[in-house]
Amino acid sequence: MFRKVLVANRGEIAVRVMRACEELNVGTVAIYSEADTDGGHVRYADEAYNVGPARAADSYLDHEAVIEAARKADADAIHPGYGFLAENAEFAAKVEEAEGITWIGPAAEAMESLGEKTKARTIMDDADVPIVPGTTDPVTDPDEVEAFGEEHGYPIAIKAEGGGGGRGMKVVRDESEVADQLESAQREGEAYFDNDSVYLERYLEHPRHIEVQILADEHGNVRHLGERDCSLQRRHQKVIEEGPSAALTDELREKIGEAARRGVAAADYTNAGTVEFLVEEAPGRGPDEPLGPDANFYFLEVNTRIQVEHTVTEEITGLDIVKRQIQIAAGEEVDFAQDEVEIDGHAMEFRINAENAAEDFAPATGGTLEVYDPPGGIGVRMDDALRQGDDLVTDYDSMIAKLIVWGEDRNDCIERSLRALREYDIEGIPTIIPFHRLMLTDEAFVESTHTTKYLDEELDESRIEEAQSQWGGDIGDGSSDDEEETVEREFTVEVNGKRFEVELAEHGAPAIPTGDVDAGNPSGPPQPAGGSSDEADLSGDGETVDAEMQGTILDIEVEEGDEVAAGDVLVVLEAMKMENDIVASKGGTVTEIAIEEDQSVDMGDVLVVLE
Repeated sequence: MFRKVLVANRGEIAVRVMRACEELNVGTVAIYSEADTDGGHVRYADEAYNVGPARAADSYLDHEAVIEAARKADADAIHPGYGFLAENAEFAAKVEEAEGITWIGPAAEAMESLGEKTKARTIMDDADVPIVPGTTDPVTDPDEVEAFGEEHGYPIAIKAEGGGGGRGMKVVRDESEVADQLESAQREGEAYFDNDSVYLERYLEHPRHIEVQILADEHGNVRHLGERDCSLQRRHQKVIEEGPSAALTDELREKIGEAARRGVAAADYTNAGTVEFLVEEAPGRGPDEPLGPDANFYFLEVNTRIQVEHTVTEEITGLDIVKRQIQIAAGEEVDFAQDEVEIDGHAMEFRINAENAAEDFAPATGGTLEVYDPPGGIGVRMDDALRQGDDLVTDYDSMIAKLIVWGEDRNDCIERSLRALREYDIEGIPTIIPFHRLMLTDEAFVESTHTTKYLDEELDESRIEEAQSQWGGDIGDGSSDDEEETVEREFTVEVNGKRFEVELAEHGAPAIPTGDVDAGNPSGPPQPAGGSSDEADLSGDGETVDAEMQGTILDIEVEEGDEVAAGDVLVVLEAMKMENDIVASKGGTVTEIAIEEDQSVDMGDVLVVLE
């Protein structure tokens, strides 16, 4: 097993991966941009490294900066999470070539073959996996698109080779749109994926989006973990994901699952992945008439990474997919047979995006989490990296958290989800929680007769506005609280003979004297903490001993009434994975203790009063 894993991502997925590492007793390393200095994933990790400015291309997408951070941290593996570099075969190859560092994911060669859609279609076709009629070679000329339209009819989907989530995909309704849409798809492919190659597919008007979770090891074992239904989408972006699909019979889901296994095995793929399919919906199908084994389904693409919605599968199978990723990368074998995979109950995932659904899902431009109180209870899971008081980072994706709910069946899951969403209290920024509550009372969604086009073409937008008005709460004014002055200072710190350059940001706190600090000399006297606090609500009138940094109280060494001398340890404070003795600056009597063990304190908080 690995000693230390660098997570090349941010936010909730970085914390998700780190939690899996913690359970495997593996150390964790975060990377962060200047915009994420105070990010939750930075707080959670054992250590963290700045990889550049806010712009993703100069930080999270900088291959050399990420690998250099791994070297500095002496990490022996890199996990990419999802997004950013997760499906970048070039980066994966660089990690594979880096001495002493393992890539936690599929091999770069498999990523390249399945990540480029035309190659993936060829592999799947050869493995007898149904594919949508389309091209297996890139197209560059409008004449090729027109010829395809004459043979297969319109509409046509022009898709970027490296695309996904609707980016780099354009729909051509008739011949007059060919040139403009081809150019637009190529332009988006270059901008988003550094690849302007595009291919063609027949465009299905009203499909369901069904995907199958795969695990494959280096010993030839390929398992599928059931399907997820991701048909509720807005402009090709998934909004609510669930599993298993209520629209499929057991016979059809087994056909789709086995097709996914065949295709992945043919590609010599290892680690976790998702095979996505489009399933043709039957017009006028009722809620009690699931699609049978004769329904048409077509391969769409392979996501060569962990998916945002992997949590749904974890909840209904009881398998930790991220831990399995790490174990497979370490050479371990998948230790269960296909017939041992059991689906228990129903689960849904709600993406908590910082968007105002009533304003065409406009992303928030800023704000502070003035209140952040997530739900709990049986069957409720939160994947986030937030805490109350955090400023919203708007430089990246608008998704700030994920709510995952499990129930014994779909109806139970919907009822529990409604309860959890009512409990979820966020103030200071807009979110799409009101939209989710609306969907859980929407007839088409509840009956599972919706398709990928439902939100864009059928839902009455006035209902979204009403939901936002009724349940939106305090969404703030889009600004962060920047009234407190922030002072950045640099320190040289010596710990056990090793020197570190440390940057400290002080938010509205009294200035800290600069200079060298020796934290590695146990024989020397501890440095005193002290000062006064006029604002503290204390009964004692003596000198206060204050926290010199944010941290957690590990131990209180004195009791009220104790006599202490200068240099005596009063409190042990844990901060930045280090224990710090807080000592008396002069002798006196302890008249009040203002804190308790395991309490979190901020810089300047009163700890003890001496008289």
